[in-house]
Amino acid sequence: MMRIAYPAFALALLALPAWGAAGPFDPAKSPVPPSDAASSTPGKKPMPELPSPYTKNYTRGAVPPANGQPADLAYGAYQRGQYVTAFREATKRIEANPKDSAAMTLLGELYNQGLGVKQDPVKAAEWYRLAAAQNDAAAMSSLGLMALDGRGVPKDVKAGRRWLEQATAHGSPTAAYNLGLILIGTGNAADEAAAAAQFRKAADAEIGPAQHDLGVLYLQGRGVPKDPSKAAELFRRGADNGDLASEVEYAILLFNGIGVTKDERSAARYFLHAASRGNAIAQNRIARLYAVGRGVAKSPVEAAAWNLAAAGQGLSDAWLDQTLSGLSADERSRAERLANERIEQR
Repeated sequence: MMRIAYPAFALALLALPAWGAAGPFDPAKSPVPPSDAASSTPGKKPMPELPSPYTKNYTRGAVPPANGQPADLAYGAYQRGQYVTAFREATKRIEANPKDSAAMTLLGELYNQGLGVKQDPVKAAEWYRLAAAQNDAAAMSSLGLMALDGRGVPKDVKAGRRWLEQATAHGSPTAAYNLGLILIGTGNAADEAAAAAQFRKAADAEIGPAQHDLGVLYLQGRGVPKDPSKAAELFRRGADNGDLASEVEYAILLFNGIGVTKDERSAARYFLHAASRGNAIAQNRIARLYAVGRGVAKSPVEAAAWNLAAAGQGLSDAWLDQTLSGLSADERSRAERLANERIEQR
């Protein structure tokens, strides 16, 4: 693995991504500029529909549910990563009940991902179709993504959208989220409200990326009335659900007091957590906070280490490079060691 070293002097400022662009820094103002929050624009990858059992007797393991019904051994094995067992148990279920749509969907997923069996998208699509015929929403959603990608079936954007619409109608929040991505990707302002409605369905099901994207729309006033408070609440929920983009957005609003009570120390904790997960923007922001001692104790070494980590991902910051250029040789060495340790731990 390539190791990084601290630059001797300020580097030229690279073009930063639109979302969360660092922008000019004024120490008299906030070291954390507002995010452009443009990550729900066309091009965002869809979320795959992992197989979810829609049977009332489903449990995540082999322990029988309280209602006395038998445990779902196929999905229990799948959840534990025992894919050969999952394939065997799902096959047994279909032999016993040819209309077992959840087992069909599971077989489709195993073939689609090559888990426990040789990867075969065509067979995956066949199993998904059989499950979709039994109104299985997860199968419909997976067929939609396959049609959009031309994976296992001919590429057909209209067919993919129809499958996602059917999956949404049958209760799949992931399909609703992906349908929202298609709508927001048209570039048509009239579709933004429809996209927001789909994102809301998924956000209400606690899907982190949907909470993030709906928050972006509220922050920008696209498809919904502009409302920073609602945006902040959605970002917080997305962060709680493990969505990294939500975590960074919420930290920015929290630090600047936009839509939520200003709290620099809490914001720093969110930035630090997101930075440790490898987010370059969070690494840049926590480096700035360490550089000026806002929300955290001032530490030029920590600032330099996080600045190096962010720069290693292509996000450089001319102000930080210049501000930290007076580090001693020992401080530079410590910063380099910290940065490399953090990169290797990811």
